[in-house]
Amino acid sequence: MSNWQPTEQGLSDLLQLLREALNPTDSHVVQEIPDYNSYLAFILTQMPQEDQYVRSVAGLTLKNNIRAHFPALPAQVIEYIKECCLQHIGDPDIGKAVGIVIAAIVERGQIQNWTQALQVLMQKLDDPNTVVIENAFTTLQKICEDCSRDLDTVVQGIQPLEFMIPKFISFFNHPSDKLRLCAINSTSQFITLRSVPLMNNMDAFLAALFSRATDDNLDVRKAVCQALVSLLEMCPTVLFPHLPNIVNYMLFCTQSDDSDLALEACEFWLVFSEQDDLREQLQPFLPRVVPVLLKCMVYSELDLLTLGGEEDDAHVADSEQDIKPRFHKANLIEIERTNKDDLDEGGKKKEKEEDEDDEEDEDYDDDDDDDFDDDLYGDWTLRKCSAAALDVLCTAFEGEVINILMPLLKVELESSDWLHRECGILALGAAAEGGMKEIAPHLPELVPYLFTNLSDTKANNNKRVQEAACSSFSLLEEEVTKGLVPYLHPILSTLATAFDKYQHRNLLLLYDTVGTLADVVMDALNQPQFIEIIMPPLTKKWQQIPDDSTDLFPLLECLSSITTALGKGFKPFAEPVYVRCVNLVIKTIEECRLAANDPAREMPDKDFMIVALDLLSGIIQALNTDAEHLVANTNPPVVQFLSICIQDEVPEVRQSAYAVLGDLAISCFEQIRPVVPHLMPLVVSQIDPQAEHVSVCNNATWAAGEIAIKWGREIQPYVEQMLHRLFMLIVNPQIQRTLLENVAITVGRLGLIFPEIVSPHLETFIHPWLMALIPIRSNDEKASAFSGLCEMIKANPGGGINELPNFCNAVAAYQDTPPSLAESFGNILVGYKNMLGQQWEHAMKSVPPETRGPLHERYGI
Repeated sequence: MSNWQPTEQGLSDLLQLLREALNPTDSHVVQEIPDYNSYLAFILTQMPQEDQYVRSVAGLTLKNNIRAHFPALPAQVIEYIKECCLQHIGDPDIGKAVGIVIAAIVERGQIQNWTQALQVLMQKLDDPNTVVIENAFTTLQKICEDCSRDLDTVVQGIQPLEFMIPKFISFFNHPSDKLRLCAINSTSQFITLRSVPLMNNMDAFLAALFSRATDDNLDVRKAVCQALVSLLEMCPTVLFPHLPNIVNYMLFCTQSDDSDLALEACEFWLVFSEQDDLREQLQPFLPRVVPVLLKCMVYSELDLLTLGGEEDDAHVADSEQDIKPRFHKANLIEIERTNKDDLDEGGKKKEKEEDEDDEEDEDYDDDDDDDFDDDLYGDWTLRKCSAAALDVLCTAFEGEVINILMPLLKVELESSDWLHRECGILALGAAAEGGMKEIAPHLPELVPYLFTNLSDTKANNNKRVQEAACSSFSLLEEEVTKGLVPYLHPILSTLATAFDKYQHRNLLLLYDTVGTLADVVMDALNQPQFIEIIMPPLTKKWQQIPDDSTDLFPLLECLSSITTALGKGFKPFAEPVYVRCVNLVIKTIEECRLAANDPAREMPDKDFMIVALDLLSGIIQALNTDAEHLVANTNPPVVQFLSICIQDEVPEVRQSAYAVLGDLAISCFEQIRPVVPHLMPLVVSQIDPQAEHVSVCNNATWAAGEIAIKWGREIQPYVEQMLHRLFMLIVNPQIQRTLLENVAITVGRLGLIFPEIVSPHLETFIHPWLMALIPIRSNDEKASAFSGLCEMIKANPGGGINELPNFCNAVAAYQDTPPSLAESFGNILVGYKNMLGQQWEHAMKSVPPETRGPLHERYGI
């Protein structure tokens, strides 16, 4: 026993501070009180005459001190606190405060250093006083939550859980709601650990848990659902014998009037659907699960209260706080790949910069693609959980779930109630991601529903329905792609009508929907009747939005997609758009100059410059040589502001500027020829093997290759510098795939122009070069790069001999080979055959049959 006693003065001072806890004095005063934590324990446990509030504050303060400063507390102080607290477990006035102090000591000091606490707490569970039991169990629950791993070990030769878990389970049927809840929650802490003592008592645990499935207390039923979800996730096989009954129970709870209980139960279906190993067990229940999930996707009354939505609110202007900030993602040059699943169509896309290595190197951006994210309502809800589960089910079971869902969807989509229409549209978006093959036959029926909900005034006057329709249609676009071409006329007519109907927030979504459509149908959009439908509303919005509005970002992104799809079909609309983009860039540059000279001025938002540069890039790319007139008449000259942009401190500005430079090299090289010698050192400096901003390096590398093709042998002063940097990049196994492809293209083009300079290094880079370019689609860039490789092999055949099998693979895999390149391939193959002589047949044994066949058919090899 400790002999410590407080002094009257110290006690008086501290009590005064605690009484002023709502307006505490400076903490340094507290530090001047000796034995501060011992005083707190004394006030908490030894002063029943003191106000209960003051004692509780002392306990809370003590708990915080223990958690924050445990290692620094003297051992005798800790012992005194332990003695005081163990004597007052279950005290009707301060039992809760004592419990949190005990739990804090156990957590920070570790269970093996205070096993006595566990023994006393477990003994208190047999106390005849319910208050004592509740205080003890609440403390035990906290210890189980904070120290589950410590408890799941052998402590001083004893496994604590061996006697704790059976005792907890015995309380599942206790008359006290609170104790039943503590018992279930405490036991459930050990499911995620697959604790052996719990697994040994699993039959008893499940029996006791099932007995509480119809408990009168709502919180107990929620705890039962939580436990079942954890069991399904961590040790599902224990549930298999009981699965039909559990499914019935969880379906019942998922449809509960209490949203919290319904959400806990719905998590069961999300966990069930996410585990591939459980598909066989889940499959028989799909016809019952899918309709319930769809039902739960309808907005609840609470959702509607939180959203403040009305049935007919399409005419109501959006408040500014409802609009999420928009951030433009700068242009990243990419090469088309043969495997469409590996890269979205289009060699040029807007993509978030990726500075970190990414083995999968995904080419989509999911920053804004949370299909079930209600922007005004950020909490995880039953609706969101149901939608997420249905989404996973559609992906996991594809046709089976789609076939169950489609009849139900049609009922929802035909409903006169906007809540059900919105639910149906949301579910259609989930289905589109999971099973496009199965949805395709239903498109003639489904597409008109979406049209109706996108813009029909009578059928849809609700913003949430409009929002869901836009989101789902965007998903449908991404999945169906060119399958939408037969429906382009009604689709475009519907979207054009929506421009006059939608308020601010949904208008931003509409820009994305139109842009996505252009991305997926590409040049199919370049028809006069389609252009006449979609360009007038876009032009109208273009004229309405002022230069300083961030609404320009999604509109310009949309127009970038439109220009790429229309190509020269965009020419009638190009000049005013081009001129405005130039003015936006020049205006931003001037505002930057003024801000640099005047600290009182704010720096402008450079996203305006980035988005304008990207649209300039799109226009030049779309019009190709027809853009020369626009570029030639730009005032000030394009090269003047472009030379500023490629030196900007913001990497995204440089990234977009190099995209424009490369497009100018392709389409209007004579307009930039005079300044190329000035620009090339800047271009070379950004081809940086240690690049912090990979996307800038990527676009500069691409632009260098385009300049090389047009400038020819005049680029010679910069070739050695470029090759030194490019070779370091191409042999780096960690290089980002998109950058690797552009590096390989540029090396190939330099080899085409200067085979005598590049070919001596052939053996060093030919393997990663071939691995990078074999998968990409046949296009002018690939053809020029492989033509360069052929010239290098002619100049140095020995440098490529070790990669002959891979070269053969590349030649055989090349689709639609240009005649001149095919001739070069044939000459090189014949040359190697003659060079190897009798060893040729041996070399061909390492070439797979699927490669030898095309080589024989095309080249007689």
